[in-house]
Amino acid sequence: MQGQEVGTRVLYRLTLASGMLECLCFAGVVFGYASLVFVLKADKYFGQLCDTVPGTNLTSTDCSRQDEMFSLVFTIASFLNNFLNLVNGYLFDRFGTMVTRLLGICLYTTGTLLVAFSSAAFSELLFPALSSIAVGGILLLLTNMQVGNLFPARRSTIITLYNGAFDSSAAVFLIIKVLYEQGISLRSSFIVLSVCSIIHLVRTFLLMPRTHIPYPLPEYYTYGVNCGKANAYSVEQFEGMRGGAMTESSGRDNTLAPAPEDGTEDRDSANVASFRSCVLSWFFLWHLLWLSIMQLRHYLFIGTLNSMLNRLANNDADLVSQYTNAFAFTQLCGVLCAPWNGLIMDRHKGKPLAPGETEQEADLRSSSLSLFLTSLQCLLFSVCASIRNLPLQYFTFVIQVLNRSFLYGGNAAFISIAFPACHFGKLYGLVMSISAVVSLLQYPCFALVKGALGGDPFFVDIALTLLTLLVFIHPIYIFIHCRKLARHREDSTQTEATNDSKLAESKL
Repeated sequence: MQGQEVGTRVLYRLTLASGMLECLCFAGVVFGYASLVFVLKADKYFGQLCDTVPGTNLTSTDCSRQDEMFSLVFTIASFLNNFLNLVNGYLFDRFGTMVTRLLGICLYTTGTLLVAFSSAAFSELLFPALSSIAVGGILLLLTNMQVGNLFPARRSTIITLYNGAFDSSAAVFLIIKVLYEQGISLRSSFIVLSVCSIIHLVRTFLLMPRTHIPYPLPEYYTYGVNCGKANAYSVEQFEGMRGGAMTESSGRDNTLAPAPEDGTEDRDSANVASFRSCVLSWFFLWHLLWLSIMQLRHYLFIGTLNSMLNRLANNDADLVSQYTNAFAFTQLCGVLCAPWNGLIMDRHKGKPLAPGETEQEADLRSSSLSLFLTSLQCLLFSVCASIRNLPLQYFTFVIQVLNRSFLYGGNAAFISIAFPACHFGKLYGLVMSISAVVSLLQYPCFALVKGALGGDPFFVDIALTLLTLLVFIHPIYIFIHCRKLARHREDSTQTEATNDSKLAESKL
């Protein structure tokens, strides 16, 4: 039995480490798009959209239509990256890890091959290529976040760590840019990325479960090619035992009811909050607003970064390249920033709970500080991005990657805390899908800046900064909710004590 425990511990750690590398090197590369645009412009993608403007002494080139097309590629890719999460979440909840990962690997490989065999003459291939890479990458992340269930004491930390690695993978396009400057073609780099899909396939069959990883974790739970019938039976027996124990709701918000995991939805559906009640709860609505506004701010910043740097650097290509590299390097820090958010959420683990407080209520109470800090970071990032000063953008890059790592890690961790686990895939997909619709506003914003505002995004930046103030509603609501629960427990305790004393007096 001790050998079995050691074996499962090694398996868990291999899964954790390999998942970390997968998210860090592949899953979120599309968000390094600013570095890729630099290479694509050098290869004359959409070059036919640049117009020659005759001047008095020199002939200049107006490439605003080219910039607009590059922005549209990223807008569509980032939109599908989130919008299709509703379908992705359903697939994950319904068919499990293996089917979802195989679909993601297929899309990711298709996307990298399309970029590899595209050219300036076939620039339109960038639309399906970047969209496939984006959707395939988010499917890899979605299936990896459940790895946190293998380490209950650090569950939120691992979820945020994986999301930070997802953000840091944007630096892969920086590496491609540096290699391009050293003479390695874009085609060669993307063919290597395509071949790496073999690694994803090996991990799918050896280091990931066929269905889901349950939470809480059964003793000696295992998976992969060596997963025997005894282990599967133990998991199902464990889930069946949980069904009768997890009917208790915490307070007045029924979205806090704990839930059974992995394939027991039909058997124990009466014990958990319904999907509809979760979607219509204030928790979900405020969280959706919180994510949508901040995501729109980040997407607009990333999608217009190249044109903004060109404007502030007066079209100095060397200076633009320097700042683009700096931005890409800061993306590497996402994997270092994200775990701090998880540690904030997990800071109460191992400490005694308040009388009458459930573990889920304690998790929710800890999440309010994380949500507030994320909101504060976004406000600071938006203010800095609105200031037309080129050196200041170094600091903007740092705040942006810090806030982005907190945002997506905190989003996944909060959904796993506040709602039943049997709805995680669907709720995560729904919140990302609706926020994707909101993120489509980045393109009309970009068109407004290029058109009516004459290339100056100052007023759009100010409007988005004011809009960012709304995100503080979410952490404040969670904080007030937790205070009400605590006050309710105190009142219940006092009432019980009074009743006990009266009963004792009556016996005397």
